[in-house]
Amino acid sequence: MRIVTKSAEETMRIAQKLGSLLKAGDMIAYTGGLGAGKTTFTRGLAVGLGLEDNVSSPTFTLVNEYSGRKINIYHFDMYRIQTEEELESSGFWDYDFENNIAVIEWSENIAEFLPANVIYIRINTLGLNEREIIMEEGGRFASNWN
Repeated sequence: MRIVTKSAEETMRIAQKLGSLLKAGDMIAYTGGLGAGKTTFTRGLAVGLGLEDNVSSPTFTLVNEYSGRKINIYHFDMYRIQTEEELESSGFWDYDFENNIAVIEWSENIAEFLPANVIYIRINTLGLNEREIIMEEGGRFASNWN
């Protein structure tokens, strides 16, 4: 599925819609360059899940946790993670993925270690505010955008 947005607000609305469809155990794997809108997209996901939109980039912390009443988001930045050993020592596998949602920026660095049912989202910068969002999710959400 491919969607083009013209502003950060529109990107957030698309993400909010997706967030409302997510369930415990879902894992989102982002790819996209610096400043493409991965954190903006995560902010929209949080709102769609009923969490506050106080999302910030986990660049220096590796992971930010956003708590909701029923579900949490674990927001990872894997920019500096390159090997299985680094992933293991980061504590990544210690999180409760089964009962929460994981969102991973720079997922291409750990792609070979991710489970098969990951929802892949590529965000490409087309212009100053224009973004191309390409979602690969096995058709699970396709009917929601027709």
